[in-house]
Amino acid sequence: MSTTTTPARPPSAGPRDTSARAGSIPEFRDIVSRSFVPLTVTGASDRPFAAQVSTSSADKAVFTKLTTQPHLVERTPTTIAAGGSGYFKLNMLLSGSGVIVQDGKEVLIRPGDLALYDTSRPYSLMFDDVVSNLVMMFPKDRLNLQASIVEQLTAVSLGGDSALGSMVTSMLAQVPATITSLPLHTRGQVAQSGLDLLEALLSTVLGVDSGVQDPRQMQLEKIYRHIDANLADDLTPGSIAAAHFISTRHVHDLFADTDTTVSALIRDKRLERSRSDLLDPALAGRTIASIAADCGFCDPAHFSRVFRARFAISASQLRQTMAG
Repeated sequence: MSTTTTPARPPSAGPRDTSARAGSIPEFRDIVSRSFVPLTVTGASDRPFAAQVSTSSADKAVFTKLTTQPHLVERTPTTIAAGGSGYFKLNMLLSGSGVIVQDGKEVLIRPGDLALYDTSRPYSLMFDDVVSNLVMMFPKDRLNLQASIVEQLTAVSLGGDSALGSMVTSMLAQVPATITSLPLHTRGQVAQSGLDLLEALLSTVLGVDSGVQDPRQMQLEKIYRHIDANLADDLTPGSIAAAHFISTRHVHDLFADTDTTVSALIRDKRLERSRSDLLDPALAGRTIASIAADCGFCDPAHFSRVFRARFAISASQLRQTMAG
């Protein structure tokens, strides 16, 4: 049983969360064509069909979890003409097995495997059993690698069992259960973190230099930027881990490579920010307590103690020095 296509609806910049069930191939085709790009879907005419699809988006990246019965998905010249070119899709299988075909190449995917394909050219996905998989779709220009180079890796196993591959699969596996509860700016950070890890993985497989740093250092710098942007919030190792889809233990492990701890870094950044703000003439009308609160110090007495211990001068004395 074959179906027609649905017009393209490219991923939006804002968040979009949907969950749907399909009881037939036509219903499933409509759902995936809306979630991804126009597609043709075929199933066995003598077998019932059911599927469940959950989709979340973040900064034009779309994360979709699918649980389906046997079927064939095809991106044909006709569906390509209907729109939706210019995207890569990264597929990670959770259960079952399948085959991806593109550019004359064919790869068998099993649980934990990662495979890439391109919506600009024809491809096929064949699943002969009940399967569950995660798909991340994103514009090609979100990678700092030439698309013509990345296209060498379509329908190729990307080594989900490698160190970098494991980081990508771990990140993808956590997205469906957590991303819907995150604010918009954090969703964007999550999407970019996933793309940075994927870029590092692709660069390693290709043996090219994309200018991407060591993945541990890359994650550390993202954590530093997250802390800088959220000093007024209740920052903890756990909240930082959740915002970056990693475990709290992994956060502490990353900081084991540095000369500080997570808590010490947060405290030092808050103190440095408060000192800078207290010396800023544009903030002379603000009280010391309000500046401290904006930097994450909700207890004025605690702020006074740690500020004096850090700078050997009280916050009020610092302000008097500036005024003088």
